[in-house]
Amino acid sequence: MTRRRQAREIAFRAAYQADVTGDPIDRCLEEILEDLEQPADPETKEFASSLVSTLALHQLEIDSVVSRIAKNWSLSRMAATDRSVIRLAAAELLYHAEVPVRVTLDEAIEIAKKYGMETSGAFVNGILDRLAHDVRPPG
Repeated sequence: MTRRRQAREIAFRAAYQADVTGDPIDRCLEEILEDLEQPADPETKEFASSLVSTLALHQLEIDSVVSRIAKNWSLSRMAATDRSVIRLAAAELLYHAEVPVRVTLDEAIEIAKKYGMETSGAFVNGILDRLAHDVRPPG
């Protein structure tokens, strides 16, 4: 697993835990980092922290954009795993322009497949593809 993938999975776990428990996402991230079997290296921690900070700072705007894109799906109707993956990928698409769109989408889809339901990969792909075309049009 690459450092960036590990960072995204750590950030996803923090976002999911915060969503389910209502705890602050930064505290969830600290707990997850402390509980890792193998400590994350500084680069992994830094990227995970950057994603979590971006989501914490911009969650209202991210939720608004996702709600507009996700036709016939309110955030509250989505599975918590899917919602967390989508929020993090949206944060990356909106606020981390240095990361290529395809990388963000591929990583999010793989995390959704790993942690979500059988249909999570396709569901996340559909929403994020529309979001990517909206916020970072090709060409």
